[in-house]
Amino acid sequence: MDTLAGKTLFISGASRGIGLAIALRAARDGANIAIAAKSSVANPKLPGTIFTAAEAVEAAGGKALALKCDIREEDEVKAAVAATVEAFGGIDILVNNASAIWLAGTLDTPMKRFDLMQQVNSRGSFLCAQACLPHLLKSSNPHILTLAPPPSLDPKWWTLHTGYTLAKMGMSFVTLGLAGEFGPKGVAVNALWPRTIIATDALNMIAGVAIERCRKPEIVADAAHAVLTRMAAGFAGNFLIDDDVLREAGITDLAHYAMDPSQKLLPDLFLD
Repeated sequence: MDTLAGKTLFISGASRGIGLAIALRAARDGANIAIAAKSSVANPKLPGTIFTAAEAVEAAGGKALALKCDIREEDEVKAAVAATVEAFGGIDILVNNASAIWLAGTLDTPMKRFDLMQQVNSRGSFLCAQACLPHLLKSSNPHILTLAPPPSLDPKWWTLHTGYTLAKMGMSFVTLGLAGEFGPKGVAVNALWPRTIIATDALNMIAGVAIERCRKPEIVADAAHAVLTRMAAGFAGNFLIDDDVLREAGITDLAHYAMDPSQKLLPDLFLD
């Protein structure tokens, strides 16, 4: 299977960035995309809404459903999942992309930010999975793909921003648990993480990152496509890196993914 034609994807945080790139790649196959995100009104600092994303998905050849959904809210997630099933008849793929970030030490992390990260990242991924799984279990090739790093207890990843690392690794540990529980039932539960920092609008909120030394979101989208078109049975519990996935798929020239191929790429967090 090398296409997502006719498949239904529920993607959290799909109004921009990596989530939108994954949606557009699936849309080119003719997939159905539920765009579940908070952004219903344009924000000058973070362009893109569920409605602009839906228009882009339709233009790319897919079918779109724009869903205003805060994944911290159980009722909103359940309603969004129900609307997706009503519109498209089921759910084949969940992409846990939504994530909150605050790269600061303990004394510079307000509890409001700490709570937001835990609620969106690990709890939100768990909640979306819990809501989608009854439908995924009915799919012929169900996948859960979470944008999360390989789990690590190395203190160097925790020391500088314990709150964020806890939230992000929380997504990784949720992946481990769901893979163990639902992998034997035929659901491919895996994580995907970029080798380098990805140039997204959210990056503008982080000071000091040279965008010319990043890769485009399309590298993660193409890697996600390669993962999601695999047979689900027996494929669970993997922590995949985007360029490794592409090389395994026979794509070895990655220069076009760089913002500026002449620049040395910035490695992402959580990778040695």
